[in-house]
Amino acid sequence: MNQERIYQVVFGPHISEKATIVAEGTGQYVFRVAKDATKPEIKKAVEQLFDVKVQSVRTLIQKGKVKRTMRGFGKRNDVKKAYVRLADGQEIDFMAAE
Repeated sequence: MNQERIYQVVFGPHISEKATIVAEGTGQYVFRVAKDATKPEIKKAVEQLFDVKVQSVRTLIQKGKVKRTMRGFGKRNDVKKAYVRLADGQEIDFMAAE
């Protein structure tokens, strides 16, 4: 996988309360990914970006909410997320300064 595609596949971590609970309990990390990204692509991208060993990848597409505005109804964009489980002993520290 070339370097350009890595940055097109993984947009960044999805930091939320649920993602933090999942990370502490099971060693999984949640990333926002491109809609056309496949599980093998996500696995390779995370392994190359963070220098870790990925055990498994699960994906989901979160449907955008319909919100009411002053001008009527609008819909937020759909988001594809990837739950990445790392091998035992592996860890990603997002706050570390490089």
